[in-house]
Amino acid sequence: MSPLEILKAGSRGGRRAVERLIGRGEAVLDGKTLRRAEKIVRDVRKRGDRALLDYVRKLDGAAAGSVADLALTPHPEDGGGGLLPAGFVEALERAIVAVERFHAPQVRTGYRLEEEGVELEERITPLRRVGLYVPGGRASYPSTVVMTVVPARVAGVEEIVVATPPGSYRSNPALRYALARLGVTEVWGMGGAHAVAALAYGTATIRRVDKIAGPGNAWVTAAKKLVVGDVGIDGLAGPSEVVIIADGSADESDVAADLLAQAEHDPLAAAVLITPDAKLAKRVSAEIDRQLADLATAETARASLAAFGAALIVASLEEALELAERIAPEHLQLVGPEAETLAPRVRSAGAIFIGAATPEVFGDYVAGPSHVLPTCGSARFASSLGVEDFLRRSHTVRFTPGAASRRAAAAAALADAEGLPAHAAAARRRLE
Repeated sequence: MSPLEILKAGSRGGRRAVERLIGRGEAVLDGKTLRRAEKIVRDVRKRGDRALLDYVRKLDGAAAGSVADLALTPHPEDGGGGLLPAGFVEALERAIVAVERFHAPQVRTGYRLEEEGVELEERITPLRRVGLYVPGGRASYPSTVVMTVVPARVAGVEEIVVATPPGSYRSNPALRYALARLGVTEVWGMGGAHAVAALAYGTATIRRVDKIAGPGNAWVTAAKKLVVGDVGIDGLAGPSEVVIIADGSADESDVAADLLAQAEHDPLAAAVLITPDAKLAKRVSAEIDRQLADLATAETARASLAAFGAALIVASLEEALELAERIAPEHLQLVGPEAETLAPRVRSAGAIFIGAATPEVFGDYVAGPSHVLPTCGSARFASSLGVEDFLRRSHTVRFTPGAASRRAAAAAALADAEGLPAHAAAARRRLE
């Protein structure tokens, strides 16, 4: 049986596959996970260090005597001694430069307006303390350090705190090197829902943060959903996703490789081809089968393709775009001569990769925009992580006595209309 199911989008099976993709968020944040995460979050909030220590021992496998023992101190020399992969340091520097260059123009300074005795100002200030989650389950992600820390630094955040599973930190010199290179000095070896709770509410040892950002597994996502309102969050991230729209001119080997690049992330990752060319779909499916034979992460990729993988056959590229808009994927690749024409019409995708020479994997590492993107259909209304996620807006208002007098009657009239007499009285006191 082919690992990539081929379906006509309009068939009964195709419609079921599309509905499964549209509702994929339910597979990530199911009720059972939310209930268990809620118990962990509530426990850490109530018992602080004691609960956190219990969970890092039980769930992270950390042999810590106290929460203070969870503090990790990155040093550049951690990656020395030939432990780093060949070319890693140079590649990391290239990624840092690209991410800094892309995000620098996002910095805002606010503005001032003055008119007839009224001074208004929008003030933009960076958040003081943010917590960045760097996942470390099936893989370790030094790239996520770059994609979260750099935008926060560009924004001017004073204190950057990183939480990451301790096993991943200790086993991956590239991760330790990336943290040290970017000057992150507060790193806690903790993962999952208990890490989010500790960052959100603080403990006797760990100070709470203003906002939590960064991707994570279902436990992290569930916990972020539970703490929102008590702390800011960047969004609710699910497993990685890609939709590739391609015509018959696409190279099946490239398309197959790009689908597998997402499928290997997680058993619940989504890897979807939408094409008007049934022959391409068959070639891609056969090529996936061939490439899986030599893939170290084949087990995860096969599970992903079985859960949320498909090749959907449509009548036209127009229909393909309409279908992609309904799915609202994290990553959308457009391959073929119509890619440039289709790209400006996309409204519901976290990031768009245009042309056969632009695989999504470049976005993971070296393109420049942060790879922390909306998933599970939230690309309909959410955006990629950026500098603005680490800024807050406030405003100042200043009236001269004369300006106050000229506007008091209007404010009072609106207050009267809303049945708020104290509001109206406060406004009328400013009348001459």
